[in-house]
Amino acid sequence: MKGKFFLDTNILVYSFYKPDSHKRLISGKLIKEAHLGNGCISYQVVQEFLNVATQKFSSPMSGDEAQKYLAKILFPLCEIFPSEGLYHIALDIKERWKLSFYDSLIIAAALESSSKVLYSEDLQHGQKIYELTIVNPYI
Repeated sequence: MKGKFFLDTNILVYSFYKPDSHKRLISGKLIKEAHLGNGCISYQVVQEFLNVATQKFSSPMSGDEAQKYLAKILFPLCEIFPSEGLYHIALDIKERWKLSFYDSLIIAAALESSSKVLYSEDLQHGQKIYELTIVNPYI
């Protein structure tokens, strides 16, 4: 991995995904690499992950488990928080690339973090948005 990278929510979710050990293994490696100082997430990823983990997992995280995961995994990676500028960039991306607002907000956060790569299964693999390249790590 060259340069800093940003993890979309689905990467964190797949690190718990029991039906697909391939995705779980790749996700785990990316999260470990991120914790070495090479990757980051935003407040939006924290919110989305905690929502999925506590409500939609086949065995939802308890409040205590979610608190521990937040403290140990999520918050140490969280570098981007809401700002007026972040929302302006997201709105510009939404209009220019015709993406959903929430996808645009993830991309804006990745750009604001100076990441070169955004790992996501939900966006177009190989697409470049400014200096950011979207990569689906599972293909």
